[in-house]
Amino acid sequence: MKNTFVHTNASLGVNITLGNFTTIEDDVVIGDNTCIGNNVTILSGTRIGANCQIHSNSILGGIPQDLKYRNEYTLLEIGNDNIIREFVTINKGTISKMKTLIGNSNLIMSNAHIGHDCIIGNNCVIGFSVGMAGEVEVGDWSNISGLTAVHQFSIIGEHTMISGLSRVVKDVPPYIMAANDPLQYLGLNLVGLKRRGFNSKKLEEIKAIYRILFQEKRNTKFAVQLIENEFEQTIERDKVLDFVRQSKRGIIKGYRE
Repeated sequence: MKNTFVHTNASLGVNITLGNFTTIEDDVVIGDNTCIGNNVTILSGTRIGANCQIHSNSILGGIPQDLKYRNEYTLLEIGNDNIIREFVTINKGTISKMKTLIGNSNLIMSNAHIGHDCIIGNNCVIGFSVGMAGEVEVGDWSNISGLTAVHQFSIIGEHTMISGLSRVVKDVPPYIMAANDPLQYLGLNLVGLKRRGFNSKKLEEIKAIYRILFQEKRNTKFAVQLIENEFEQTIERDKVLDFVRQSKRGIIKGYRE
């Protein structure tokens, strides 16, 4: 380890690998069996779980790029089994949520940026050079393809697939594939859902729900009522309905006319 600096107040687990020219500041906690590459900077207030891979030139726990930040004590919390590739930057939180949170078993590809107070679930793929502004939420098993820009406060539901070069300025409901500009519903994320055990009956149910949601000519509120009345209560139905009802930015568009 050449010119590597680890602050005496940092807490490192067992079997930690550190690359050359890496800096670990005080008030950092790193779990067992985590591998950290060359020229990585891990700043105060960062918590990293076990069995993670942090590749070269990443910067974790940087000061939020947000004018409301006033040096309050906030955190970046990263779970277990994450792979963070080269040149990734992840900022810690602000007074809004007090932390940025990355779950478990995520792949964050090179040059991606995750802003302050974001919440990333588990088993997500954040593609090459994805730019994610502050306070974005991403559900479990989501896949955001390369060079996508995500507007602040946007919510991306679980099991979604967003195509590369997309611009996310509205909320993206769960289970779907989205593409085009403006971003729109293109159908279910069939490949991902089948991989995770959704059977044909369940896929048809979700597809029928979205057919009403995105093709109902009156308004979204009426479509939600129609779905609630016509479909028996299931986990998937309720997740879609709850997502739409709770959306503050509004959801993406459906089929183009």
